[in-house]
Amino acid sequence: MNDTSPGYVRSLRPWDAALIVVGGVIGGGIFLNPGIVAQRTESGLALLLLWVAAGVLTLIGALCYAELGARRPRAGGTYVYLREAFGPLAGFLFGWTMLLVIYSGSSAAVATIFASYAAALFGLPPAWALPLTVGALVFVGGINLFGIRLGAQIQNLFALLKLLAVAVLVVCGLFLAGAGHGQVLAIDPARHGVGFISAALPVLFAYSGFTYLNNLAGEVRDPQRTLPRALTLGMLLVIGAYVLVNVAYLAVLGHAGLAASTAPAADVMQQVAGPVGAKVIALGVAISTLGFCNITLVAGARVLQVMGEDGLFFRAVARLHPRWRTPNTALLLLSGWAIVLALSGSYGQLLDYATFGDWLACAVGVGTLFWYRRHDGASSGFRVPGYPWLPLLFIAAVTVVVLLSLRDNPRNTGIGLLIMAAGVPVYVVWRRLFSRTLP
Repeated sequence: MNDTSPGYVRSLRPWDAALIVVGGVIGGGIFLNPGIVAQRTESGLALLLLWVAAGVLTLIGALCYAELGARRPRAGGTYVYLREAFGPLAGFLFGWTMLLVIYSGSSAAVATIFASYAAALFGLPPAWALPLTVGALVFVGGINLFGIRLGAQIQNLFALLKLLAVAVLVVCGLFLAGAGHGQVLAIDPARHGVGFISAALPVLFAYSGFTYLNNLAGEVRDPQRTLPRALTLGMLLVIGAYVLVNVAYLAVLGHAGLAASTAPAADVMQQVAGPVGAKVIALGVAISTLGFCNITLVAGARVLQVMGEDGLFFRAVARLHPRWRTPNTALLLLSGWAIVLALSGSYGQLLDYATFGDWLACAVGVGTLFWYRRHDGASSGFRVPGYPWLPLLFIAAVTVVVLLSLRDNPRNTGIGLLIMAAGVPVYVVWRRLFSRTLP
C-alpha cells in the first residue's frame, strides 16, 4: 500500500449503479417506520400522501445530485461539491460530521437492527445481539477490501434480495391477507387532529441515502450518462416499493392497527403465514439492513480518502491499495468507528443525529448547484429540469423539516448541530498544524 494514488477503476455498470441507489435507500426504515408515521397521521390517505410527497421530494434531490455528479464525476460526492463551492471549511465540516455521526452512526444503528432480526431468525438469545452487530460491520467492511467489483457483486445480491423481500411482503399483504379490504384510505378517529409534519422525519429517514452513489462516482463507467439514469431509475424503484408496502400494511392492519404495531412487516407476515411468515420477513429485513451497512461504509470511505488527498485529514487514509484500488485504510477507520459506536450503546440517539445531519447536508449540497451553474462553464451532459425552482423547492422543504425538528426535538437535533459546530475549532487547529498541506 505504498502508492498513495493509483487511481480508482471505473468498473461500476449502469445496473450496478442503480442497485447502489436502491441499496443505499432501502434499509430497515420501511419495515419499521410506517407504524410511527401512522401514529402521527389521521388517515390512510394522509399516510400514503406523505410517503408519495417525500418520495417526490427525494427524487428532486436525486435529480439535482445527478447534475452535480455529472459535473464532478469523481470520488467524494457532497464533500467535493461543498469544498469547491464554499471552501475547505465547509468540506471539512461535512467530512467531520460524516465520520463521527452520519455514516458511522447510521451503520451502527442499522447493524443493530440486523442483529435483532438475525437473532430472531435463528432463535438466538439476546446476548448474541452485540456480537452479531459487530460481526455484521466486520463482514461488510472486510468484503470491500478486495476491490469494488467484488463489493458491487455482493451489493447487487443484497439489493435484489431486499427487493424480493419487498415483493413478497406486498403480494402477501395485498393478495393473500388484504384482498377486498376497503379501509386503506379510511380516517382513524383516534388520530383526529394529530400533527402531519411531525411524521416527516421518520419518512425522510427511510428515503435517505440517495447521495451515496455520488461518493462512488470515480468508479462509475460513463458517469455523465450513468449517474442521472441510475439515480432516476433507482429512486423510482424505491418510491414504487415504499408506496406498495404501505398500501399492503394498511390493507392488512388498517390505520389503527398500523399505528399500534412496532413491527408492521412481521405482523403482516404473521397473519398471512404464521411463524413461517415471520421467519421469512426476518430474513428479508436482515438482508436489507446488511446491504445498507455495506453501501454506507463503502461510500463514506471514499469521502475520507479524498479528504486525505486534500490534506484535510490524515494522509494515510488517502492511500489506495495498489492491487485492489480501494481506500482500505479509510474503510477500516470508518468501520472501526462504527463498531465503537455500536459498542457504546448510543446508536439510537446517533440515528436521530444522523438523519438530521444527513438531510441538512443534502440541502446544502443541492445549494452548490447554483454555484456551479454560475462559475462552472463546462457542460455536464445533464441538467436538472425545472431549474432553479425544483432545487429551491427541495432546499425549502428540507429547511422546514429541519426547523420543525429543532422545535419538536431540540435535544437530539441540538446535539447534532453541536457536533457539527465542534468541527470548526478542530479545523482551525488542523490548519495551524498542517497548513502546508491545505489549499
